[in-house]
This record gives sequence, C-alpha cells and structure tokens, in this order.
Amino acid sequence: MRRRLISTAAVAIVMTALALAQDGRPMSPRGTASAQVLGTWVKAERSFAVGGGKYEGGKWIDISYGRPLKRGRDIFGSGPDYGKATLIGAPIWRAGADVTTRLKTEVPLIVNGKTIAPGEYSLFVDLKENNWTFVVSTWPAQEKYDPNNKDALWGSYNYTPDKDVLRAPMKVETLPHAREELTWEFLDMTPNSGAMAVSWDKTLSSITFRVGT
Repeated sequence: MRRRLISTAAVAIVMTALALAQDGRPMSPRGTASAQVLGTWVKAERSFAVGGGKYEGGKWIDISYGRPLKRGRDIFGSGPDYGKATLIGAPIWRAGADVTTRLKTEVPLIVNGKTIAPGEYSLFVDLKENNWTFVVSTWPAQEKYDPNNKDALWGSYNYTPDKDVLRAPMKVETLPHAREELTWEFLDMTPNSGAMAVSWDKTLSSITFRVGT
C-alpha cells in the first residue's frame, strides 16, 4: 500500500512539473558538474586554454542532476520539520529535481575510508538539521517516469537502502548569501583529491574524497 501511495505521489509531481513548464522550459533545468583528476598540464605549440598548454591523461568524474530554483520558498525549514519539504513523499532526498541524481566516475573514489569502484551510481542525501549523510547507491535511474518499472527509480521514490554502497557524514556550512538554483560542484581540487558539494538557499554541504588506485 505504501509503495502505491509513493508511486501515486510521484505521478502527481511529474504531472505538476509538466503543467507548470513555461515556453517549453522545464521548472528545473538539467545540469552537470564535472572534474578531471590524475592528469598533467603539458606545453603545447598552440593552445586556447587559460594559461596555455593542454591537459593530458585526465580521468572524469561527473554528477548529473536536476536544478530546482528557490523561487522565494523556505527550502529546508527547521526543527522537527527540517528537510521534509524537499522529500515530497519520498523516503530520502534526491538532492536535485525530477530524475535521480547520478554520479559517474572513471576512477575509484575513496570516501570516508571506503572505496567506490569506477562506474555509475545514484546519489541521495539523508537530511537532518546540521547532520547530512551522503548516500551512494547502485539503484538504476529512470530517464522518464514509468510507474510499472520497479527495477529503477524516478528521483528517490521507492528508494530502499539495500543497494547502498556508501553512507558518510557531510560537512554542513551556512552561506553568506542565498543560492537560487541548487548546485552540485567540485571544490578544492588537486590532481588526486577534492570535495563534492551541493548547495541551495543558504546551505552548502560537502564531502571530501581522494582517488584510489
């Protein structure tokens, strides 16, 4: 019964998003955050890159996601209701909009002492006030909502933790300004380490990683 209710809620959200789209533009644009690691800048006879040269041998890490806008809303709330508005009937936050947030990495990533093998994963965030948990899962994602597909997720509806490969605490910070559009990004990158971060409204939450071998 609970699964049927969640599926019904997902249908309602999808239909609402379609109804509110204006001039063919979705309410939440798609976005991708990318970083390259393990590469080296080398000299090049001709280069249009900043500082000159070219980057060789790099491996990609990508996060693809929907980018909802704040539009004057109270995003996370506070107290016992903290984070509930972002769930919209789902058991965990998709940390984006519409489709499931996805991580694709060409290299092993070591997060909180655990290695994530190269591949594609779904990303979620378990929200508690001042206590966010980064969740990496092998749940496949639906590109278009299909209520009959029980083997892949739309957003985070029907998520279960049995496919989790990592749960790790995130650093939560308050920004001095309000970010209108939810944003995933890579921070403090080095050739073999950095941080993955998500920010929206006045909250930024991040988790560090290093590249494995």
